[in-house]
Amino acid sequence: MTRSAHHKAGTQRYAKDLLDVATMPRKQVLDLLQLAASLKTKQRQGTPHRLLVGKTLGLLFQKPSTRTRVSFEAGMNQLGGHALVLPMGDIQLSRGETVSDTARVLSRYLDGIVIRTYDHSIVEEWATEATMPVINGLTDHSHPCQALSDLLTIREIKGRLKGISLAYIGDGNNVANSLIEAGAKMGMRVVIGCPSGYQPDQRVIDRARMEGQSAGAAIEVVENPLVAVKEADVVYTDVWISMGREREQARRLRTLTPYQLNTRLLQRAKPDAIVMHCLPAHRGEEITQGVLDGPQSVVIDQAENRLHMQKAILSQLLSRKKGAR
Repeated sequence: MTRSAHHKAGTQRYAKDLLDVATMPRKQVLDLLQLAASLKTKQRQGTPHRLLVGKTLGLLFQKPSTRTRVSFEAGMNQLGGHALVLPMGDIQLSRGETVSDTARVLSRYLDGIVIRTYDHSIVEEWATEATMPVINGLTDHSHPCQALSDLLTIREIKGRLKGISLAYIGDGNNVANSLIEAGAKMGMRVVIGCPSGYQPDQRVIDRARMEGQSAGAAIEVVENPLVAVKEADVVYTDVWISMGREREQARRLRTLTPYQLNTRLLQRAKPDAIVMHCLPAHRGEEITQGVLDGPQSVVIDQAENRLHMQKAILSQLLSRKKGAR
């Protein structure tokens, strides 16, 4: 945890930065879920919720993005603030300026920054050097904003999180890591069905199992996808070839083909199970078109909730006094 890991928000200590779900207090996650639901209701009712008037958010993306960029940009606008895209090729980082210098200077200009990059240590360095909140928009290690918004979707549809069984099928990637962390915090059963060599980060699993004991959570990793989805409330999958893994495409397709989320696999889950995918999807690879567009799929609702959760994250983190520790 960085030296600026917490700040005071009323009587509750919140993490200053959102780097991964594991380092967030459980109360902070619960408050985010409540706030996101409230903001969603306000938007649908047409009730103004300009909570961040005069605030400016930076968006520094080294990886392509649709949902993360648009939801943060639109969300900041709806909250009355302004989002500023910082193309890597247009700032001095691309010419050798240090993260330390850039982070400290931008902290004087901005009220927060979202960083979408490859190496997780990059966002950790930003969080250490910046006095403004740093939000992980995705790294190779984790995708916390996605997992938090997924909790919102599951709770909306299932009415609860504790005791819900989530089966994640396929490549144990950054999304899987964050779902494990989120499920442990909320007392869920998370079963990862993946082939050998494609498991989530073992450190994430070990830490989640320790934290999950007090919440009544269970974290399991199995190789058989049919075993993983048995009696699941939620069946989740993601792309097999993540950004930066394109050279491994042939091997990954060959190894992961038995893990395709199709009708046969879905039938092993509960009859009212929902299908989730963080998108973009490769139809016919990790998921069939029939399942992705089928009656159990909630992927569009899931994508919409990225907007409401991002707004909750921004409202919670950027409303603090700038530079407060």
